[in-house]
Amino acid sequence: MELLRLKRRLLVARRGHKLLKDKRDALIQEFICLVKENMTVREELEDKLIKGYAIFSDASSLMSKITLEETLMFPKAKSKAEINFKNIMSVNVPNYTLKCEGNFYAYSLINTTPELDIALKYFYDLLPLMLKLAELDKAVSLLAEEIEKTRRRVNALEYVLIPDLEETIKFITMKLDEMARSSTSAIMRIKEIIRA
Repeated sequence: MELLRLKRRLLVARRGHKLLKDKRDALIQEFICLVKENMTVREELEDKLIKGYAIFSDASSLMSKITLEETLMFPKAKSKAEINFKNIMSVNVPNYTLKCEGNFYAYSLINTTPELDIALKYFYDLLPLMLKLAELDKAVSLLAEEIEKTRRRVNALEYVLIPDLEETIKFITMKLDEMARSSTSAIMRIKEIIRA
């Protein structure tokens, strides 16, 4: 009975091992796609941020420091990020959506330069790209954790559980064969004694 139970368990372990290997491979493919997309978005964001800071630097050089601080001190616009989740290979990955309320031009246009308006509009347009990068970063880190967990499970099945089960099955089979041989030889001796 124990041998049959172990054989069933070994069959389930091998099937689980194959499924986990397939899951690991699919996770790695998805991870590589997300990393490439992350690098592309990051480079695009960095280029745009450099350009935006240059525009803002021009605007701040044309205005006095006090006027600039007073202008940007009390914003009227509010931005919120709503979070939804999507499932990638049993990993819940966040999906951010930007919700903006109000006007981000919350200052008097008389005392400011047009470059400041351009810089603020430019940064405002970068918010969705920043959220996309945050979403990709989180997705990459969650997938990396899931790949590591799956890899550990695959290795535990491949190098620990399956070899242990095979060894135990081999041991039980040898013991049962030995018992069968000893009972066969005992029956043969009994037959010889009866004949004599």
